Amino acid sequence: MHVVVSSGYTHAQSTDFADQEAMIRVLENEERMSVLNGDTLSLEKLWATSMIINNPQNQITSDRDELFALIRKGLIKYASFERNIETVRFDGDLAIVMGSEIAEPVGSANQALKIHRRFTNIWRIKDGRWQLIARHANTIS
Repeated sequence: MHVVVSSGYTHAQSTDFADQEAMIRVLENEERMSVLNGDTLSLEKLWATSMIINNPQNQITSDRDELFALIRKGLIKYASFERNIETVRFDGDLAIVMGSEIAEPVGSANQALKIHRRFTNIWRIKDGRWQLIARHANTIS
């Protein structure tokens, strides 16, 4: 058994698929709650420095610092943020997560009452720690 440290928590990593999937689901929830709370300190641990996002505004955000700036400006701010993980697939050092989300923006981010979107998150384990390296989210009707 290996020990994986992420966002201040220690996770036991197993070769068992169910254990790995459970760990990714925990990290997905930590990431969702950190975004909801605007917790950039936690996100620094969860998001890789080189993280890239194809975001719902049809733009590419090419690094983590750009995302932090959007959070600080209130452009990424939610009253609620739900995530429904539909599948988790592993390929070597990658975990690919797909599903749907419902977000309710507030403040300067308030463009609609609730936003429904599809997402894909890609996590990579490096040096014993999982980090989000890429994300695609698109708004659906």
